[in-house]
Amino acid sequence: MKTAVFCTTIVGAAVALSGASFARAQGCLAAHTSSNIQSCITSGGHNMDGTGSGFLRHHPLTVEVDWRSFSSFRHFSGTVENTSRQTLGTFIANHQNLYNVTMDMQLTPRWSVNAFVPVLQGTRDQKYPPVQNVEVAGIGDMIVGVQGWVLRPPAENGGNIAFSAGLKLPTGINGGTGTARLANGTVQKVVADQSLQPGDGSWGFTLGSQAYKQTYFHTIGYFQGSWLFNPRDTNNVPTFRAAKGEGVMSVTDQYLFRAGLSRHVPHVYGLAASFGGRMEGIPVRDAFGKSNGFRRPGYIISVEPAVQYQYRRSMLSLSSPWAVQRNRRASVPDLANHKHGDAAFADYALILSVSHTF
Repeated sequence: MKTAVFCTTIVGAAVALSGASFARAQGCLAAHTSSNIQSCITSGGHNMDGTGSGFLRHHPLTVEVDWRSFSSFRHFSGTVENTSRQTLGTFIANHQNLYNVTMDMQLTPRWSVNAFVPVLQGTRDQKYPPVQNVEVAGIGDMIVGVQGWVLRPPAENGGNIAFSAGLKLPTGINGGTGTARLANGTVQKVVADQSLQPGDGSWGFTLGSQAYKQTYFHTIGYFQGSWLFNPRDTNNVPTFRAAKGEGVMSVTDQYLFRAGLSRHVPHVYGLAASFGGRMEGIPVRDAFGKSNGFRRPGYIISVEPAVQYQYRRSMLSLSSPWAVQRNRRASVPDLANHKHGDAAFADYALILSVSHTF
């Protein structure tokens, strides 16, 4: 079956304080900025109340809860949309809610450690035989990590850069099941599609960086980049696909790059608005190890408006990446079988984050 679902937004890994967090659902990517880089964007690397390292000593723990929601239904092969899927009614609708809990402990003004716990709830609706209406919910792969700023915050030059690393733990469900109704009307339990699996059951690691710099007109430029490395080849979870080389699920790398500008909204204390671009995806071949098995490689490029509001030790942020280019690339089995599978993308995503420093 060529049908595929590739989700627009970031999934089980997080880069400690890198500003990027991956909620790892196999074949599906979700990413967004955490409150750590938002705080820098909002206040230029200083706390809103004007405090510095003394604030960190008295309030070192930050807890963030994120919610991301998106529905993917537009099928692409390469950069070409398969509009016939909509006309013939053979498209697959995939809806996901991703909940992430991040706990960050500031050890010093420069160094911090954190832990990231993703939870996925998703449904996949296939209306043509065998009809499937599958729902899966569970914990994804957790991450523990560390980050260090090059300059001791707050940086006097109005800019700074941080590097981070994290260890991904195989804590997530990677063989979740759902129900399918066959042509004869019988209902049976099936292994859920790769896009609905909260984890991949494998060890991995993340590397990332984030930076910000005060620019003209009280505007702050920001950048972040992160990569989830999964050296394992496949996880032996069956896909029940007939194509050669697609019988089990691949364990994939994931990446995210973001950049843009942010500015404090005049005359509104604690409110900032930002606008930027982002590129995220799954590579055809991983950086380390083999890349066999079934995967839906590709990328999505989006524009991302966002607003952030900070009040005392709490922060609320809302962003909505809108896709401007979607590309489902050919996988390793696709290339070997001289074909090109498709994937379904969403038009946009909603990302809501709430954090509080204790």
